[in-house]
Amino acid sequence: MTEEQESLLQFPCQISVKAMGLSAPDFDLVVAEIVRQHVPNLSEGAVRSRPSKGGKYQAVTVTFEASSREQLDAIYYAFTAHERILMSL
Repeated sequence: MTEEQESLLQFPCQISVKAMGLSAPDFDLVVAEIVRQHVPNLSEGAVRSRPSKGGKYQAVTVTFEASSREQLDAIYYAFTAHERILMSL
């Protein structure tokens, strides 16, 4: 089986990625810019942000149409490499 056949995702598809980090006024912009590097046509309402219960952390969810597994992998690698992103889902 090829890697594409083993995947549960059928591309293109709508997907949401989430990144979490310390709360800051620009954290959602940082996450959106990382995704925008790989998804240039990111829509206006694609980014949602939510603080943690105590307000110390912030979760940012970006929803977009993914074109390939490679695109998703590139986004997650960029999240992992960024010093302000503590976790991604």
